[in-house]
Amino acid sequence: MDTVWIYIVIAAAIVVGAVSYGVSLLRGRDSQTVEREAPPAPVAPPTGEPPRGAADDDRAVVTAPPESVSTAPEPEPEPPVAEPEPVPAFERPESARGRLQRLRARLARSNSALGKGLLALLSRGGLDEEAWEEVEDTLIASDLGVEATTDLVDALRRRVTVDGFTDEATVRGWLKEELLALVQPDLDRRIASSRVGERPAVILVVGVNGTGKTTTVGKLARVLVAEDRDVLLGAADTFRAAAADQLTTWGDRVGVPTVRSDKEGADPAAVAFDAVKAGIEQEVDVVIIDTAGRLHNKVGLMDELGKIKRVIEKQSEIDEVLLVLDATTGQNGLQQAKVFSEAVNVTGIVLSKLDGTAKGGIVVAVQRQLGVPVKLVGLGEGPDDLAPFDAEAFVSAIID
Repeated sequence: MDTVWIYIVIAAAIVVGAVSYGVSLLRGRDSQTVEREAPPAPVAPPTGEPPRGAADDDRAVVTAPPESVSTAPEPEPEPPVAEPEPVPAFERPESARGRLQRLRARLARSNSALGKGLLALLSRGGLDEEAWEEVEDTLIASDLGVEATTDLVDALRRRVTVDGFTDEATVRGWLKEELLALVQPDLDRRIASSRVGERPAVILVVGVNGTGKTTTVGKLARVLVAEDRDVLLGAADTFRAAAADQLTTWGDRVGVPTVRSDKEGADPAAVAFDAVKAGIEQEVDVVIIDTAGRLHNKVGLMDELGKIKRVIEKQSEIDEVLLVLDATTGQNGLQQAKVFSEAVNVTGIVLSKLDGTAKGGIVVAVQRQLGVPVKLVGLGEGPDDLAPFDAEAFVSAIID
């Protein structure tokens, strides 16, 4: 009996142990499943540091970028603004009106013949035929010309016969009146420089070598710019290498464009044609054409000048032909003037280098020879030493 109970107790212990072991196995499997399916979230530390055990790379991702670094896209740089080209400062010549009065001191050299010498002869009184011949010689030496000299001496003889000899002031007055009549103050000495209808005025400048033609054209441009004219230059002197460059320099100083050929020896008529065409297209007031210097006794060169004139006239009339004469050449200049006038119908005379001669009578002689007025005179080498001719100012300068 006791043995039976012992077996019963052992069997019960075995059953209880088995049940307990089975229960423990079931609990262990459930806890592993729960851990795999829902691992507990780590508790964040209170200092804001990343969770314990996190990798360094994870910390870099979750950490916010510093506030000083902008996440907005950088704006594209603006294109650089081109700086405006500097506007060239052109010279602004003073008005040429009254310039001859301002330059009258330059005519002092002409006083020796027409002024002081003649006045001294007339003021001494008691003129006989020999004395009158001396007066004539003085006038002819001043390049007044034989015809003009005869007219002046006759007029002075009449005054002496009627009034007799008085004081020097009276004689001076007679001389001024008679010379002024010879210079012809009533001639129209204006330069054609205003538009004619739908086209510009066209000025052709001609002359022999060495008279200062190109310089005269440059100075004339300054005179017209001072009168608010819109000017264009044509460099039709294609035979002298420096002529176009020289003319361009004159124009650049006062903001005047120059039409030229880059080919030395180009057809001057073609350059003149292009200059007038450009003047029409640009609606300027006046086009001034510079031509090559040529000897008046060379028929081929004079024929070429006629060609230039004809080519220009295919698209525009020529309003002015200015003949530049060297005042120091005297009577030789008169022969030049005659030949040029026959070739191109000269309308006005420019006397250059008038300040360098005592022969102021050339003004009278050339006007009587051609029947056209002296319109401009050169009285120095400065850029503004070209003056519109004023008959009264001229006579006063050489007599007073």
